[in-house]
Amino acid sequence: MSAVGSVQVGAEQRPGSSITEENIHRLVHGFYAAVRDDEVIGPVFLREIAPDEWSTHLAKMCDFWSAVLLKTDRYSGRPLAPHLRLDDVEDAHFTRWLALFRQTARECFSPDGAAAVIGLAERIAHSFRMALAFHRGEDTAVEPLPAE
Repeated sequence: MSAVGSVQVGAEQRPGSSITEENIHRLVHGFYAAVRDDEVIGPVFLREIAPDEWSTHLAKMCDFWSAVLLKTDRYSGRPLAPHLRLDDVEDAHFTRWLALFRQTARECFSPDGAAAVIGLAERIAHSFRMALAFHRGEDTAVEPLPAE
Protein backbone atom coordinates (compact mmCIF):
# COMPACT_ATOMS: atom_id res chain seq x y z
CA MET A 1 0.00 0.00 0.00
CA SER A 2 1.25 3.49 -0.72
CA ALA A 3 -0.05 6.88 0.26
CA VAL A 4 -0.16 9.69 -2.27
CA GLY A 5 -1.51 12.91 -0.84
CA SER A 6 -4.12 11.98 1.71
CA VAL A 7 -5.59 9.11 -0.32
CA GLN A 8 -4.49 5.60 0.55
CA VAL A 9 -3.76 3.88 -2.74
CA GLY A 10 -4.20 0.14 -2.56
CA ALA A 11 -6.03 0.24 0.73
CA GLU A 12 -9.54 -0.90 1.38
CA GLN A 13 -11.63 2.04 0.32
CA ARG A 14 -12.69 4.29 3.13
CA PRO A 15 -15.88 6.31 3.04
CA GLY A 16 -15.31 9.48 1.03
CA SER A 17 -12.44 8.12 -1.08
CA SER A 18 -12.93 8.85 -4.76
CA ILE A 19 -10.82 5.89 -5.92
CA THR A 20 -13.56 3.36 -6.52
CA GLU A 21 -14.29 0.75 -9.17
CA GLU A 22 -16.99 3.04 -10.56
CA ASN A 23 -14.58 5.95 -10.94
CA ILE A 24 -11.88 3.72 -12.40
CA HIS A 25 -14.44 2.62 -15.01
CA ARG A 26 -15.23 6.28 -15.74
CA LEU A 27 -11.51 7.07 -16.02
CA VAL A 28 -10.74 4.26 -18.44
CA HIS A 29 -13.76 4.76 -20.66
CA GLY A 30 -13.47 8.56 -20.66
CA PHE A 31 -9.74 8.49 -21.32
CA TYR A 32 -9.97 6.07 -24.24
CA ALA A 33 -12.87 8.03 -25.76
CA ALA A 34 -10.54 11.05 -25.80
CA VAL A 35 -7.64 8.94 -27.10
CA ARG A 36 -9.61 7.69 -30.10
CA ASP A 37 -10.39 11.29 -31.13
CA ASP A 38 -6.87 12.59 -30.54
CA GLU A 39 -4.72 13.56 -33.53
CA VAL A 40 -1.42 12.63 -31.87
CA ILE A 41 -2.03 9.29 -30.15
CA GLY A 42 -5.34 8.27 -31.69
CA PRO A 43 -3.75 6.85 -34.85
CA VAL A 44 -1.41 4.62 -32.80
CA PHE A 45 -4.26 3.16 -30.75
CA LEU A 46 -6.57 2.81 -33.74
CA ARG A 47 -3.82 0.97 -35.65
CA GLU A 48 -3.07 -1.41 -32.77
CA ILE A 49 -6.59 -2.12 -31.48
CA ALA A 50 -9.07 -3.47 -34.00
CA PRO A 51 -12.61 -2.05 -33.85
CA ASP A 52 -13.99 -5.32 -32.49
CA GLU A 53 -11.28 -5.48 -29.77
CA TRP A 54 -12.07 -2.20 -28.00
CA SER A 55 -14.48 -3.65 -25.45
CA THR A 56 -11.90 -6.30 -24.51
CA HIS A 57 -9.17 -3.65 -24.25
CA LEU A 58 -11.32 -1.39 -22.07
CA ALA A 59 -12.17 -4.27 -19.74
CA LYS A 60 -8.47 -5.17 -19.50
CA MET A 61 -7.54 -1.56 -18.72
CA CYS A 62 -10.24 -1.39 -16.02
CA ASP A 63 -8.73 -4.54 -14.53
CA PHE A 64 -5.22 -3.07 -14.76
CA TRP A 65 -6.11 0.19 -13.01
CA SER A 66 -8.18 -1.68 -10.41
CA ALA A 67 -5.14 -3.80 -9.63
CA VAL A 68 -2.80 -0.80 -9.51
CA LEU A 69 -5.06 1.52 -7.53
CA LEU A 70 -7.08 -0.84 -5.35
CA LYS A 71 -4.68 -3.79 -5.21
CA THR A 72 -7.31 -6.16 -6.56
CA ASP A 73 -6.26 -9.35 -8.28
CA ARG A 74 -8.25 -8.59 -11.41
CA TYR A 75 -5.24 -8.08 -13.68
CA SER A 76 -2.46 -10.48 -14.34
CA GLY A 77 -0.39 -9.77 -17.35
CA ARG A 78 2.62 -8.02 -18.71
CA PRO A 79 1.56 -4.50 -19.67
CA LEU A 80 4.94 -3.48 -21.08
CA ALA A 81 5.26 -6.27 -23.65
CA PRO A 82 2.74 -4.94 -26.22
CA HIS A 83 4.30 -1.49 -26.04
CA LEU A 84 7.81 -2.72 -26.88
CA ARG A 85 6.78 -3.46 -30.46
CA LEU A 86 5.66 0.14 -31.09
CA ASP A 87 8.64 1.47 -33.04
CA ASP A 88 7.10 4.85 -33.82
CA VAL A 89 6.14 5.90 -30.28
CA GLU A 90 8.09 8.96 -29.16
CA ASP A 91 8.11 11.42 -26.28
CA ALA A 92 5.37 13.48 -27.97
CA HIS A 93 3.08 10.45 -27.66
CA PHE A 94 3.85 10.02 -23.96
CA THR A 95 3.36 13.74 -23.36
CA ARG A 96 -0.03 13.69 -25.04
CA TRP A 97 -1.03 10.44 -23.28
CA LEU A 98 -0.28 12.03 -19.92
CA ALA A 99 -2.09 15.27 -20.78
CA LEU A 100 -5.27 13.39 -21.69
CA PHE A 101 -4.91 11.08 -18.70
CA ARG A 102 -4.43 13.96 -16.26
CA GLN A 103 -7.45 15.78 -17.64
CA THR A 104 -9.66 12.70 -17.42
CA ALA A 105 -8.42 11.78 -13.94
CA ARG A 106 -9.34 15.24 -12.68
CA GLU A 107 -12.85 14.78 -14.08
CA CYS A 108 -13.29 11.38 -12.40
CA PHE A 109 -11.71 11.74 -8.95
CA SER A 110 -11.50 14.18 -6.06
CA PRO A 111 -8.39 16.40 -6.11
CA ASP A 112 -6.53 14.05 -3.75
CA GLY A 113 -7.66 10.97 -5.66
CA ALA A 114 -6.70 12.53 -9.00
CA ALA A 115 -3.25 13.44 -7.63
CA ALA A 116 -2.70 9.82 -6.54
CA VAL A 117 -3.85 8.39 -9.85
CA ILE A 118 -1.85 10.91 -11.90
CA GLY A 119 1.27 10.26 -9.83
CA LEU A 120 1.08 6.55 -10.59
CA ALA A 121 0.41 7.20 -14.28
CA GLU A 122 3.45 9.49 -14.46
CA ARG A 123 5.67 6.81 -12.93
CA ILE A 124 4.30 4.18 -15.31
CA ALA A 125 4.87 6.47 -18.32
CA HIS A 126 8.46 7.15 -17.22
CA SER A 127 9.10 3.43 -16.73
CA PHE A 128 7.69 2.58 -20.15
CA ARG A 129 9.76 5.33 -21.81
CA MET A 130 12.95 3.98 -20.24
CA ALA A 131 12.06 0.42 -21.22
CA LEU A 132 11.36 1.45 -24.82
CA ALA A 133 14.68 3.32 -25.00
CA PHE A 134 16.55 0.30 -23.60
CA HIS A 135 14.73 -2.05 -26.00
CA ARG A 136 15.68 0.18 -28.94
CA GLY A 137 19.32 0.49 -27.83
CA GLU A 138 18.90 4.19 -27.07
CA ASP A 139 20.06 6.23 -24.11
CA THR A 140 17.91 5.30 -21.13
CA ALA A 141 18.64 8.56 -19.31
CA VAL A 142 15.44 10.08 -20.69
CA GLU A 143 14.50 13.61 -19.76
CA PRO A 144 11.42 13.97 -17.59
CA LEU A 145 8.20 14.56 -19.45
CA PRO A 146 6.96 18.12 -19.25
CA ALA A 147 4.95 18.96 -16.18
CA GLU A 148 1.61 20.54 -16.69
